[in-house]
Amino acid sequence: MMKRLTTRDILALGFMTFALFVGAGNIIFPPMVGIQSGEHVWVSAIGFLITAVGLPVVTVIALARVGGGVDSLSTPVGKAAGIVLAMVCYLAVGPLFATPRTATVSFEVGIGPLVGIGPLQAQGSWALGIYSAIYFSLVIFISLFPGKLLDTVGHFLAPVKIVALAILGVAALLWPAGNYSPATEVYQQAAFSNGFVNGYLTMDTLGALVFGIVIVNAARSRGIDNPKLLTRYTILAGLIAGIGLTLVYLSLFKLGADSGSLASQSDNGAAILHAYVQHTFGAGGSLFLGVLIFIACMVTAIGLTCACAEFFAQYIPLPYKVLVVILGVFAMIISNLGLTDLIAISVPVLTAIYPPCIVLVLLSFTLNWWQEAGRIIKPAMAVSLLFGIIDGLKASYLSSWVPASLQHLPLSEQSLSWLPPALVVIIVAAIIDRMKGKAVSVKTTQ
Repeated sequence: MMKRLTTRDILALGFMTFALFVGAGNIIFPPMVGIQSGEHVWVSAIGFLITAVGLPVVTVIALARVGGGVDSLSTPVGKAAGIVLAMVCYLAVGPLFATPRTATVSFEVGIGPLVGIGPLQAQGSWALGIYSAIYFSLVIFISLFPGKLLDTVGHFLAPVKIVALAILGVAALLWPAGNYSPATEVYQQAAFSNGFVNGYLTMDTLGALVFGIVIVNAARSRGIDNPKLLTRYTILAGLIAGIGLTLVYLSLFKLGADSGSLASQSDNGAAILHAYVQHTFGAGGSLFLGVLIFIACMVTAIGLTCACAEFFAQYIPLPYKVLVVILGVFAMIISNLGLTDLIAISVPVLTAIYPPCIVLVLLSFTLNWWQEAGRIIKPAMAVSLLFGIIDGLKASYLSSWVPASLQHLPLSEQSLSWLPPALVVIIVAAIIDRMKGKAVSVKTTQ
């Protein structure tokens, strides 16, 4: 008899997926978009939800269809290119950016205010160093036992996280802090596209490329080995997570938009959240927010560490548990840069690598349309990466390196200059693919 997941386990798998996604970026960036976009908050929210919810869910579905991770999804671009892409994604959402960010955010929102350390003082502080050591010790310990993730995260940490987020969301709806501030200039000019690009910063699409295999393995740990059932359960988990993410984001957009009288539009999301919670919940607000952010960030860090260790164990001659320790220690070191510097470094990198990942995920649903899928996907990804790098340079301290002729490309102001050339390349490549037909392999006999 074919083994199936119970309804309780399906919900736990969905809650686990949701909990893996909702980490540092998911909590700090929506309030920033909300307070900066002012009266245009819901237009910005639509753009944000496309890249921070729609694309991650679509990515989970795409991975479920191929039954593996990003290396399986990238088969049409060739093994070497696929491995390089996978490594970049795993490093970005792992020890370089996302995992260290979980520690810095949970410190600056929860612990920093309690010990009198603000965001600007957190970088390199003794308190952050001690906190990050304790934090990543817990991450490493739980990550050493990946087979227990569904029990540890799905049945325990995820429900606690969901209840805490629900309390914050309901508070934002019932007790708004004040009125909207006028939208900043960039949101007055292009609210939708700025929301779209800010959705990159959550790293959810890259996270989905990493978490896909974790979700599948969690289902397998319950004895599910039928490919069709694994696909179905993974898709259900992605949809449950998508609904949860949407509800969280909408409440946080409103929280940010209503906090104009409490915080500055130049504040980061951690400061906005802290100001709102202090205003709404009083003295106990800092403790509540600290617990919420700690659990949210811890769950994400565990998932990322497990996924990265499992991936690199395939290519590096080190066992899984050793890699867990190495990745955890490295992320701990990077986390001591502080949140502001981490965000400043990650923005141009994410702006560069997101476009080819978006192209890969979306085109993975069209494989049956082409004679040879690689003819379309390879050039489309290459062009999107090239223009993504240009957008990334413009968002960095190296913007002066970008020639004047590339400063004002179509959609350049919205950091979407990769989109028109990618669409043109797809159309041209599709025509060439149709003209060439299927590649014929010739066998020689001796």
